[in-house]
Amino acid sequence: MDAKTKLKDRLPSRHVTEGPERAPHRSYYYAMGLTTAQIHQPFVGVASCWNEAAPCNIALMRQAQAAKKGVAAGGGTPREFCTITVTDGIAMGHEGMKASLPSREVIADSVELTMRGHAYDALIGIAGCDKSLPGMMMAMCRLNVPSIFIYGGSILPGTFKGQPVTVQDVFEAVGKYSVGKMSAADLEDLEQHACPSAGACGAQFTANTMATVSEAIGLALPYSAGAPAPYEIRDAFCMTAGEQVMNLIRDNLRPRDIVTKKALENAAAVVAASGGSTNAALHLPAIAHECGIEFTLFDVAEVFKRTPYVADLKPGGRYVAKDMFEAGGVPLLMKTLLDHGFLHGNCMTVTGRTIAQNLKSVKWNPDQDVIRPANKPLTKTGGVVGLKGNLAPQGAIVKVAGMEELKFSGPARCFDREEQAFAAVRARKYKEGDVFVIRYEGPKGGPGMREMLATTAALYGQGTGGKVALITDGRFSGATRGFCVGHVGPEAAVGGPIALVRDGDIIEIDAVKGTMNVKVSDAELAKRRKAWKPHPDNVASGYIWKYAQQVGDALHGAVTHPGGAAESSCYADI
Repeated sequence: MDAKTKLKDRLPSRHVTEGPERAPHRSYYYAMGLTTAQIHQPFVGVASCWNEAAPCNIALMRQAQAAKKGVAAGGGTPREFCTITVTDGIAMGHEGMKASLPSREVIADSVELTMRGHAYDALIGIAGCDKSLPGMMMAMCRLNVPSIFIYGGSILPGTFKGQPVTVQDVFEAVGKYSVGKMSAADLEDLEQHACPSAGACGAQFTANTMATVSEAIGLALPYSAGAPAPYEIRDAFCMTAGEQVMNLIRDNLRPRDIVTKKALENAAAVVAASGGSTNAALHLPAIAHECGIEFTLFDVAEVFKRTPYVADLKPGGRYVAKDMFEAGGVPLLMKTLLDHGFLHGNCMTVTGRTIAQNLKSVKWNPDQDVIRPANKPLTKTGGVVGLKGNLAPQGAIVKVAGMEELKFSGPARCFDREEQAFAAVRARKYKEGDVFVIRYEGPKGGPGMREMLATTAALYGQGTGGKVALITDGRFSGATRGFCVGHVGPEAAVGGPIALVRDGDIIEIDAVKGTMNVKVSDAELAKRRKAWKPHPDNVASGYIWKYAQQVGDALHGAVTHPGGAAESSCYADI
């Protein structure tokens, strides 16, 4: 008890459990059945994004129970709570998608407020869907209490006519159906069998990309990000995380000791090597921001440029997350990158050991072809590329994994909302060689920076996915494939060059050189800028309005507060 009391002397929970003046606070804990010993132990917040919105989140409550058992076994007192999730697969293609990226901030904010309000000493964060993963990691870095991230796991692949399928196939089937390439009966059959279990979308879309990041950045236990949601081993990972977070409390090892500039570069490297989602170029700067580290889209793109693409994962490749886990998991991917000089091995992790120490016993698996050796990659350059030019002075991002042609030039077809573009695709009012420009969908202009999967998937379904290009100041789903450029900055809502493009202007995109330009003179662009008027706001109240007032540019991660660099103190030191 003396050792625990001494430990408690430096922990936030002492403010609600220690001394005679805290008798009223302790009475609440007795009301919930806690013993005197439990009240005087370290308090660990076990936060999950459980809900019944989608399969990504449905298995999280079970995993939270396992994590709580681990905390108790390690001598801590777990306190479970939930936060929201907006699931992109259901929000996609309509106004609901405006809630997706803002939900990342609400998740981080709500976890922060719950931890602050109840003075918890450590955090286990369990997340399952796209924005909940970075949101939870942002909260960990913001609070800077000992923390471990747990991914809820991926879904198992479905089967349609004897072939493995994912939700990506369903989105693309909508396009096939619209042009008579798929019957209504087959579409119904596909939708009923594409998603056969709990878990997040199975390919290297945003959820699995950020899960891979959680291991590479050091906030998750090795192998924990790869195991599918239905696998019983997930409970073992959660139990171990609960036990290990108690060691982190005793050692005072915190997220900002782990998430350094080099760790962020490691995270960007695994995104590139796995052909991951372009959304990582938004989330990594946001996580860095919480630590007070300057790490922009350009820093992410620089790592992408020097990292080989080695994991043959959908949507550009052949395999899903389950396959990579069974071939050796994220550690196998990281091991080949480390062995060939593409990772920093000296970065600390939540195991209390460095990346290199964690990977020391990992042996190469020659009997699999999901992951290639880093010296024999699928392509020498990463699966995601940064772009810059007169159309994107603040940068843009394109996913090139699985693409054969890395250059595109064509006339602009301009739309001021995704719905307008989707209607044109559905009616086939476009030509091969066109460059769709979807604007006023950025962080402020959307508001909320919607993803464009419905439009890009419909193009692919119609058989024109590689024959047109699409650029936007919004985002793309990790399931998007084809020549699709997102995060164009500055965004149209603040008068960025994308707002000045007109139908017929020739746009040139070169993912080899990393450039994107519109063939319009500087003088003409200046003339158009003088004539430009801000787009009318389409949201005038509520959280989405509030988000639009606060959010910054995509270059820095679309964040809504000053971040760690502006702190005079952090929560962990109260």
